[in-house]
Amino acid sequence: MEKFINDYQEGCIPQILDKLEKNNYSAFSGYGTDEICENAKSLIKKAIKSPEADVHFVAGGTLTNKIVISQFLKSYEGVICVDTAHIATHETGAIENGGHKILTVKNKDGKLCPKDVERLVKEHIEGLSREHTVKPAMVYISQSTEMGTVYTLKELTNLSEACKKLGLIFYIDGARILYSLFAENCDFTLSDVSALCDVFYIGGTKAGALLGEALVINRGDLKRDFRYALKQNGALTAKGFLLGVMFEGLFENDNYASFCKRAVRLADKIRVALKQKGVEFESDCKDTQIFAIFPIDYYKKLEKEFDFGGAVYKGDKAYARICVSWATTDEKAEMLVNAINNL
Repeated sequence: MEKFINDYQEGCIPQILDKLEKNNYSAFSGYGTDEICENAKSLIKKAIKSPEADVHFVAGGTLTNKIVISQFLKSYEGVICVDTAHIATHETGAIENGGHKILTVKNKDGKLCPKDVERLVKEHIEGLSREHTVKPAMVYISQSTEMGTVYTLKELTNLSEACKKLGLIFYIDGARILYSLFAENCDFTLSDVSALCDVFYIGGTKAGALLGEALVINRGDLKRDFRYALKQNGALTAKGFLLGVMFEGLFENDNYASFCKRAVRLADKIRVALKQKGVEFESDCKDTQIFAIFPIDYYKKLEKEFDFGGAVYKGDKAYARICVSWATTDEKAEMLVNAINNL
């Protein structure tokens, strides 16, 4: 049975495997102080055109989010995000466990609107119980979003300007940012993203690495003592060079590009096939995720051959996510397209 469950179900791109084998018997200094990590950081700084940025490698996204939010917010401050945000829905209360309240607003196709940010901050400032309530201090978004939608450059710019005006930290979860670069409506670069936010991370786990995220801190006052926070939270990896290998392999010669571009192209192909069959979508998804609303009989037929990780049934519809990954081949996608065409 072919699996379209997620974009981290396979191992890693071959360039990373080659590097792991090559370096297997080499000795490196610990905790990310080795030459591989330094080269990987240099490659990322070049890609984002930000030589002054601090880059840190962390094993996973939830850990990254937890450390960033707990480190950069005071105990009485909270983070603004949409109700579908990863930190609000799929991290088992990791942020709240760190003592910070998540201040959610209703999403618009998975996205956060500057007007909602401004409204929430205004309500806090003008409220009679201002100092008795959690103070909004950070804005969190993901690019692409949990609904597979992708912020345009204008949307990112508007959020960035709102954060500057209101004195909020702008943090972007980039778990799938490397895929979003090849989305149909993409009009931004990694350097654009870096220039617009205070801190963000580039996801490796979902984009062809065995594991790992590259956290980029742009704002000077946020850089200080961050390695202390990593260590305290169990994120300063002894064999840090392994995370360095992940990002050296992804960014050397822009190796990630061909894999991520193919994944988005195949997801688009599947989307077209579904549309032609009259299947609806929960969102205007543009990345490698497809949130499909199937007639139940369609879904039942497809799940005999393909594993989508299950569905939620509402009335006569089956809501399911189809996820293409960096490792999905043209042949595998074509099998699904043909099955859709034959419904």
